[in-house]
Amino acid sequence: MIQQSLLLAMTFSLYWAQAIGQNPIIRDQFSADPTARVFNDRIYLYPSHDILAKPGQGRPGWFCMEDYHVFSSADLSSWTDHGMIVTQNKVAWVRPDSYSMWAPDCVYRDGKYYFYFPSMPADTLQHGRGFNIGVAIGSKPEGPFIPEATPIKGVKGIDPNVLIDDDGQAYLYWSAGEIFGAKLKPDMLTLDSEVSTLGELPSKGLKEGPFVFKRNGIYYLTYPHVENRIERLEYATSRSPLGPFKVTGVIMDESPSGCWTNHHSLVQFRNQWYLFYHNNDYSPAFDKARSVRADSLSFNDDGTIRKVRPTLRGIGVTKASDNIQPDRYSDIAGNGVAISFLDTLHKFDGWKTSLSSAGAWIRYNTVMFEKKYKSIVVRARSTSNGTLLIRSSGSDGPVIAKLKIPAGEWREVRQQLLKSPTRMTDLFIQLDGKEEVEIDWIKFR
Repeated sequence: MIQQSLLLAMTFSLYWAQAIGQNPIIRDQFSADPTARVFNDRIYLYPSHDILAKPGQGRPGWFCMEDYHVFSSADLSSWTDHGMIVTQNKVAWVRPDSYSMWAPDCVYRDGKYYFYFPSMPADTLQHGRGFNIGVAIGSKPEGPFIPEATPIKGVKGIDPNVLIDDDGQAYLYWSAGEIFGAKLKPDMLTLDSEVSTLGELPSKGLKEGPFVFKRNGIYYLTYPHVENRIERLEYATSRSPLGPFKVTGVIMDESPSGCWTNHHSLVQFRNQWYLFYHNNDYSPAFDKARSVRADSLSFNDDGTIRKVRPTLRGIGVTKASDNIQPDRYSDIAGNGVAISFLDTLHKFDGWKTSLSSAGAWIRYNTVMFEKKYKSIVVRARSTSNGTLLIRSSGSDGPVIAKLKIPAGEWREVRQQLLKSPTRMTDLFIQLDGKEEVEIDWIKFR
């Protein structure tokens, strides 16, 4: 009955919503701990789902998660939310009011998709105290997923991660103070070896969130680590999936926002590597409500990972006809550039860009003009009739539009283009004069 009820719930909860490939990737809900996987030439994203605790629903001031969604994209720009796939009150072994559905993973094997997730058990006499790790199985990467009735025996901890090696052997990794690993049997549900503690890692500070992948014969164990006050992303390497590992370097430094956690995955998609991670973009004052980001990643010739600098622009090509949000910029110049929320009471409405000094500009890269466009539409406002210049290619590149923004409230201003780019280009939005202009988005028609 539990399996039938869950299948019915998944069917009715499935919905399709679009998110744009600018950081954060998921724009209508909190999300964290993203595991990215490539299935059928499409990226699937399996994050956890932060919600805000309230009386009777989780622990106020702490992480609160009751279910999982799955997202996917074919182009890294348009992301589809396939809806809720697993929820705490539809898993037999999970305590239905635990709100502890933390970081998950998903892998494919022999026609099935195995979704691994941690949570708190309802029966502590049978499963022990603390976190267990369970599995839900589906026939498609977006589900529906049917949870197993019991968690994996012999595993206590959080942050499950699975590597299927070139020889077909699967390994399960997880964390609980230390980072652990073990072989999985072909059923993907049962341990097939003793549990190994993956040593040679830093002994000081919290280590969690393992994500292991293999590249050119090297096994990379990547993990968040609190070296000082908050987590940074580090990695260690080995010639064996269970080590010994050698600490090799840092993937991403501590977040300037002060977000205590960072949890991640690395994936290669169409010959480019990407780092998926999270930050507290929509909740700058509360770092238990996080949002998934993604940026490009690359390797040195010796196999070491080049450190990733977080960006607002993120990944993917933006179509000229999409809403282009300059606040997710690639670069800025001038003292008179500021980014702030459109509405501090409704942060999922996003941000705005304010240009307030003559010549100040903001750059948004990788916009595709797949055809010639006739006009530009800008949602903007000005207190005293400001003027915007839209340039392509560079801050001194050709002006493709000049727009007068009338004084008053937010409005959509449309203007004929002076010239339409016909290829991939960067856009530069520049203030002409000293009259301040605030911009929500621009797009081409």
